[in-house]
Amino acid sequence: MYEQHILKILYDVGKRGISVSLLAKHVYNMSCTLFSRPDFNEVLRYVRNFVVRNTRSNGGLLERTGRWGYYCLNAKGMAMMRQQFAGDEAAADSKKEEEESRQLLLDFPT
Repeated sequence: MYEQHILKILYDVGKRGISVSLLAKHVYNMSCTLFSRPDFNEVLRYVRNFVVRNTRSNGGLLERTGRWGYYCLNAKGMAMMRQQFAGDEAAADSKKEEEESRQLLLDFPT
């Protein structure tokens, strides 16, 4: 549910990492909309569980930094996020090109 927000924030902060509570605040703020507001304790619980799940296993996406309670994406997680963002950008570029070509066809006088 909040996984994409967590990964985006961790990707943005890079190797310096972020604390779990600050990560939960960012996820909460990203999830609030004009018409709905999630429960902060639910978001915090989800973020804590996500961090525990992804740091305990050897194949997890997260690793501890030198500071107590701070986590960042490991090399595997960074590579995965780069591929995902590159794919998103390529899809957006192709949609933009398709829209421009469609617009040119609509503007062509017959």
